Parts: sequence; C-alpha cells; structure tokens
Amino acid sequence: MSVITTNRKKLQNAWAMYDWANSVYSLVITSTIFPVYYNSVTKGIDGSEIVSFFGYEIINTVLYSYSISFSFLIIALVSPLLSGIADSSGKKLEFMKFFAYLGSIACIGLFFFEGENLEWGILCSVTASVGYAGSIVFYNAFLPEISKEDEYDLLSAKGFALGYIGSVILLVLNLAMIQMPGVFGIPEGGMAARLSFLITGIWWAGFSQIPFRVLPKNPYNKKLKRELLFHGYQEIRKVFAQLRTMPVMNKFLASFFFYSMGVQTVMYLAATFGDKELGLPGAQLIMTILIIQFVAIIGSYLFAFISKRFGNKTSLVIMVLIWTLICGAAYYVYNVYEFFALAFVVGLVMGGIQSLSRSTFSKLIPETTTDHASFFSFYDVTEKIAIVLGTFSYGIIEQLTGSMRNSALSLGIFFLVGLGFLLLVSIPKKDLSIKAA
Repeated sequence: MSVITTNRKKLQNAWAMYDWANSVYSLVITSTIFPVYYNSVTKGIDGSEIVSFFGYEIINTVLYSYSISFSFLIIALVSPLLSGIADSSGKKLEFMKFFAYLGSIACIGLFFFEGENLEWGILCSVTASVGYAGSIVFYNAFLPEISKEDEYDLLSAKGFALGYIGSVILLVLNLAMIQMPGVFGIPEGGMAARLSFLITGIWWAGFSQIPFRVLPKNPYNKKLKRELLFHGYQEIRKVFAQLRTMPVMNKFLASFFFYSMGVQTVMYLAATFGDKELGLPGAQLIMTILIIQFVAIIGSYLFAFISKRFGNKTSLVIMVLIWTLICGAAYYVYNVYEFFALAFVVGLVMGGIQSLSRSTFSKLIPETTTDHASFFSFYDVTEKIAIVLGTFSYGIIEQLTGSMRNSALSLGIFFLVGLGFLLLVSIPKKDLSIKAA
C-alpha cells in the first residue's frame, strides 16, 4: 500500500538518490581501492605479510577475509531484527539515517588508517559494512510506501542505474587522483587512496540528505512497541517451519546457499587475489573491477534471454558450471591478460546469477502467502551466512596452505555441491524470465 501524495514523483526521485549516495561504498571501499591499499600498507618492508592484530600474528589477507566474514555475521544476526522493525514500525527513516551515518563516518575514519594502526582500519571497515547493509534494509522497506505496484520495477531499476553511474564517476575520479596525484596537488604515496575513503564517506552522507529531507518520517503513524523488536526473528521462525513442508524450495535454497558461498567470495576477494598472487598494480586491479561492472550488465540480459527460451533451471545450471570452471582456471592464472579474461567471464555470470536467483526464488514462494518480506528476509539471511562461511573458508585455506590459489580452487567444491542440489530442483513451468536490472 503506497502513501498517496501529490509529490509522489519527487518522493520517488529522492528515494532513488540513496542508491547514488551509498553505492560508492560498494565499489570504492569493498571492491577496489581499499583492498589494494590495505594489502600495500600491511606488507612489511621486507615483503613479510604477517601482521599483528591485537597481539595475534596472522597473514594480512587472511585477516581481511576474516573481517569480511565477521561483518556479515553481524549483519546475518541483526537482519531479521531490522526487517521486523522495518515492516512493523514507523521508525524506518530514523534507523536508515543511523546506519547511513554509521557507515559514512566509518569510511571517513579509514582516512586515518596508515597501516601501523591495523586495528583501527579493520574496525572502520567492519563498521562501514554493517552501516551499509543496515541502511539498505530500511531503504528497501520504503519502496511499497512511495510507489504503486506497477511502479516497483521501474523505480527499483532507476535506483540501480543511479547507483551504478554515481559509483563509477567517483571511482574514475579516485583512480585519476591515485594515478596522477601531482595534478591534484596530492603528495606521492598512500594519501590519494586515503582521500578516496574520505571523499566516499562525505559523498555517502552528503547525497543522503536528499532522501532524508523528502522521505516520510512515519506515514502510517505507527508506534514502535517493545515486542516488535523481536518480530523479525519470529517471522523467520514461521518461514523456516513453512519451508519444512516445501521440498522444492528447500532444495533450491540449499543450492543457492552453496553457490553463493563461491559467488560472493569471488566478488569480495578478487582484487586481493590479483594483488597478492599476480602482483598487479592497483590501477590494473581497479580496471578489472570496472570490466566486471560493465560486463555484468550484458550478462544479466544474456541469461535473462536464456531463461526465457530454456527456463530458469537451465540458465542457472549453465552459470554454476561456468563458475566452477572459473575457480579451476584461477589456479592457473599467472599474467594480467589471463586475469582480464577471467574477469570478463566473472562479469558475464555475476549479474545473471544474482538477478536470476532472486527471480527463481520469488516464483517458488507460495501464491497464497502474504509474507513475502519474511520469505525474502530468510533468503537474505541465507546469502549473508553463505558470505560468512565462504570468506572464512577462503581465509583459513590460505592460512593453512600459504596460497590463495588453493583457496580459489576450493571454491569450486561449493559450486559443485550447489550444482548437485540445483539438478534436484523441479522448477514449476511458468514464465520465469526476469527483467535485467
């Protein structure tokens, strides 16, 4: 049920601008500049990769993998709580502001991370991740309140497009600062990268003011009751009980869980792999991420077409097989051209498998249920736990074997297990095609 307002178009435009505001975190901090900077400042002068974290000695990239795992573990634990509050209270805007400011301030805090203060850098990166994911929960909850059902797809796509454009613009600016610091009056060294973290936090908080000033504070005049704090967990338990009677969805979620362990780990740690195993310069690593971003759009449309012609299951099976081959190929990648080629293939299947997974899951939800938010909350928690276990296993395998190549190769096992469950899924013969975002 949408909020009827004479300025609905203005409201929708303001809402979509939060994507423009926060997407810079995903691209600049999570995927590109921060992982490269982190590796460089935590490596010793003698080339040593062992760091001391609160007195505990550990490989720098292993610590980074663990920090990602920890941040998403926090998110997985609080996500049902946040979803329950978002659905049942009138405090969405206040909570959205809190998490947005938490994340943006943490990004600004990374400006002060120079390598010696490792604990500070990890604390800020984990806090930024929690702030980003927490704000998204409440941001998404506004969609049905500011638009009609026939506007959902277009408005959601508009937000995605604004986020993509904004993040690429800022990344290109940051890359120019890093490559040509003299032009910007920036001293050589890590200052340009640190400024990019500062700018990202300011961008995030600054552009967030547009939706914060326009979005309704409490459109339904709801009151936040104490019992609502645990409403999200109660809904998850209800969905879990219902899933026990739905074997098709059970098998699909099992498949989704295992192949997400691989997909999300590759997305978060690809830059770290290129830096450590191939010794690629930061500019080439960032260019790789840009390649993945552009190709992902093509991949979304390509596998949307395949799913329309041959069904979702066939399309997903093809992508999981390709992901398995990617993990095997990563073990044998030794130069920049091979890495670029592999990144192209990753981009091709990255966008497709994420969008098609959501589409397939939505088609498996019972038509008689009205608990769509609760089902998708369960879906979201499944993905977050997969990220925790995937990134943790990646880190521990590197720690035990001393090579990220072994970690990448092991991800193929997750895809094979996911493929096994996927082959057991009998998806109803409906029109499961998707609209590529």
